[in-house]
Amino acid sequence: MKTRIISACIMLPLLILVYLGGYPLMGACILVTLIGIREFYKGYEAAGTRPAYGLAYAAVVLLYAAEIFAPGDMRVLLLWMVVMVMGSMIYGFNVEGRKLDDMSATLLGILYCVFFPFHIVLIDRSEYSILIWLVFLAAFGTDIMAYFVGMAIGKHKLCPHLSPKKSKEGAAGGVLGSVIFCGIFAYFVIPEMMTECMIISVVGSVVAQFGDLAASAFKRQMGIKDYGNLIPGHGGILDRFDSVIFTAPIIYALTLLVFSR
Repeated sequence: MKTRIISACIMLPLLILVYLGGYPLMGACILVTLIGIREFYKGYEAAGTRPAYGLAYAAVVLLYAAEIFAPGDMRVLLLWMVVMVMGSMIYGFNVEGRKLDDMSATLLGILYCVFFPFHIVLIDRSEYSILIWLVFLAAFGTDIMAYFVGMAIGKHKLCPHLSPKKSKEGAAGGVLGSVIFCGIFAYFVIPEMMTECMIISVVGSVVAQFGDLAASAFKRQMGIKDYGNLIPGHGGILDRFDSVIFTAPIIYALTLLVFSR
């Protein structure tokens, strides 16, 4: 527990990048994405699968270049998505040297490690960029409160076959934590959006917990404990940001649905 708290404190300065936004935040997303691809594909390799690293790294370059030179153009984003799906299929043309799992793992890694985190940039570059904070407040608020509530009063297992330490009480505490963190933020920064932020905080918390469980499911299937050991007490980048990666696309979608009317 002490190691986890120290590591979490070390990561707090990273929130400065969220405050700065723009290219500093984009650079951080690119770095997390590149490390995440390596961790995710290494996990697949541990299970005997051979994903295409080169295609995934090319996906990062193309996606962020498109955003820099054609910001907010959904047509370019759609083209990128089609090219990545096709590229993953073409990777399997060598039927003697590659398996169906290799193609599937390649595409899933691109969607999970590249496309999902990219929504942080989309939110930051939108007219509602202030809501970028909800991604991290919902994800980290859920994680922090779920951990401490679960440690204190957790008795009923949430999903024992995936994560034996998680409890239903911790899950409820996580939602409460997200509501508290996002509520305080909305009250002081954007009080006129309080209702919308509360809705997003609840949905974001639930999705964040699904993201954590999804990461556990991957690791179970891959036969690994952590994606890496980059962050003491937390594992790899994906172990720390799994909930953020899941939460960002949902909050971006909710932002469009709730505010773009």
